[in-house]
Amino acid sequence: MTVALMWEARAADGRGPELLDWAREQDLTPSPLRRETFAAPGDRVLVITWWDAPYDAELPELPEPGEELARRAVHRWRFESVGLAQGG
Repeated sequence: MTVALMWEARAADGRGPELLDWAREQDLTPSPLRRETFAAPGDRVLVITWWDAPYDAELPELPEPGEELARRAVHRWRFESVGLAQGG
């Protein structure tokens, strides 16, 4: 089964680039099958990791970045894959 973990944070005022760098530097051990990092307006950072694991498996997640970098608590979601569609 493939499980995707989503981690989303909004940076403190003017700290978007720092939050993005911080998220990129976080080590996950063991490593996921895949990891993508996104940035969006409003200094938001999103990290999605994919794992070959049961839905309720204990998996490493990115921590809270701390009040100096984040405007609010991190939002986290967990999903299981129900199929893959190819474009074209």
